[in-house]
Amino acid sequence: MIPTRVYHYRDPAAVILGLKELRKKGLTPRGILFVALDPRGETYIAVPEDLDAVANVRVGDKLSLEPPWQGRYFHLDAVHRLPGDTVLWNGDRRLGDTGSAPEVACAISEWLKGSSAKNVFLGCTPHQPGSWWTLDHRSPVVDLHARGLVDTVVTTSGLLARRIDEPGLFHVDFATLAAHQGPRDGWHEVFKSEMGNILLVERRVLGYRLVLTCERGLVEIDVSHLPDLVIETARVPMRSGFGVVGRIDGGAFAVTAGRVEPWGLSDVSPAMLVGSPNETILDLPRTLREHPELAPPE
Repeated sequence: MIPTRVYHYRDPAAVILGLKELRKKGLTPRGILFVALDPRGETYIAVPEDLDAVANVRVGDKLSLEPPWQGRYFHLDAVHRLPGDTVLWNGDRRLGDTGSAPEVACAISEWLKGSSAKNVFLGCTPHQPGSWWTLDHRSPVVDLHARGLVDTVVTTSGLLARRIDEPGLFHVDFATLAAHQGPRDGWHEVFKSEMGNILLVERRVLGYRLVLTCERGLVEIDVSHLPDLVIETARVPMRSGFGVVGRIDGGAFAVTAGRVEPWGLSDVSPAMLVGSPNETILDLPRTLREHPELAPPE
């Protein structure tokens, strides 16, 4: 449990000023725990109460937290600053209804640049997934989920995303992104799961590995050969409803549980860190049996 403090900003301009002030107090991307917008488009950012403790916060720790607010809020999952300073963000599909989400995402991306960071990963919350891309806050936004593409992940070569209600994983390289002024075209399938439709993609590549949560279990892939090849490195048949959202470098997996829907996992819980530095994805079924409290909803 990390004691948190919530900052409320009424418009994107206030987000920019607020983040600059928080940087002066010691906030880094590691310390942004949750970002959410309300239906009016106002922004709420949760950070550790003790900013001196920011250096100890890991991505896996964030994924295991409960949001510090209740009510109708639309959460961001991650914001990425891409080559050319274009911006990609994932989160609650209803963010598109707020009107201000693109400007907020661009404000966060610009703040990341000032911190020499390329991304920020945020807490795990239940929602239908959405993915967006834009050139800048003045440019049109590409809704990737309108094309069926969600859970978009950044690799060294480009972007990876799953397509809703399909077993395939799709890739577009950075050169194509630049040539087409965005990810409207140029996607091609680079992997097809034999474990059923892909329901969830781990939020970040770590050591060139990525875990895909599928209808009939988990698949770990090696993405170091993209854009030419994706290699399956491990396959774990297991009960549907569990999902890997992240992991700690040299440590535990962040595992959530939810209800299987055609578009992915609904009603997901905050992730639980399970496993140890010596364990791999192949050890997860045994480890999860030791944590019955993480069982997916019926």
